[in-house]
Amino acid sequence: MAQHADAVIQIDQLYKEYLTDAGPVPVLKDVRMNVAAGEFLAIMGPSGSGKSTFMNILGCLDVATSGSYFLNNRDVGNLSKDELAHLRNQVIGFVFQGFNLLPRASIEDNIALPLIYRGTPRSERLKLANQMLTKVGLASHRSSRPNQISGGQQQRVAIARALVNRPRLILADEPTGNLDTATSKEIMALFTELNERDGITIVLVTHESDIAAYAQRLVRLADGRIVYDGPLASAAAPHLESTV
Repeated sequence: MAQHADAVIQIDQLYKEYLTDAGPVPVLKDVRMNVAAGEFLAIMGPSGSGKSTFMNILGCLDVATSGSYFLNNRDVGNLSKDELAHLRNQVIGFVFQGFNLLPRASIEDNIALPLIYRGTPRSERLKLANQMLTKVGLASHRSSRPNQISGGQQQRVAIARALVNRPRLILADEPTGNLDTATSKEIMALFTELNERDGITIVLVTHESDIAAYAQRLVRLADGRIVYDGPLASAAAPHLESTV
């Protein structure tokens, strides 16, 4: 597959299957997709379509059975577990539906956590963490614990944690799934700002059409295959029908 210098993600003929007592179960089938630097992409599909498996592969948390995946021009299939961990830490910021914050750590320390794996000194970690807190509008909460702030604020903390390593790519898995409508809009406005102002590439998994509508491009999965890959013409397009 020809490499593109400006592509963050390049996937070609990717297959994933899991071995069970009944034999192999295919989950992803002949997936082909490129994501250029600075794109904002939404992935949708019904339950069982392969969204979660695909997201795990994109995040180097799982590996494909066959096919190729280049992340930031690195061939993921040829990397060791340590090299994959290093690549994740250098290139990707993760945002999850459940926030995944450490309950007994301060907001400041939660954000600084990824920098520990880089060996960043504590003083520098806290400096960078507070820069990210300011970016997401929570500078006054640095000493709070996660249970002392709202769900929307916790998701802002999770986004700040994803940003602290200055990643090229943010992978967001149902980031508004636990939030009310008004807070969801605030979080999506923040993602839009990060994409448009800072040029961060964003890949977002959602089953909500109004959330997908914030993206510039839609990829729709069904039965492990990409059945649509193109622009979001309108929120009412048939490809954007919500599926739970």
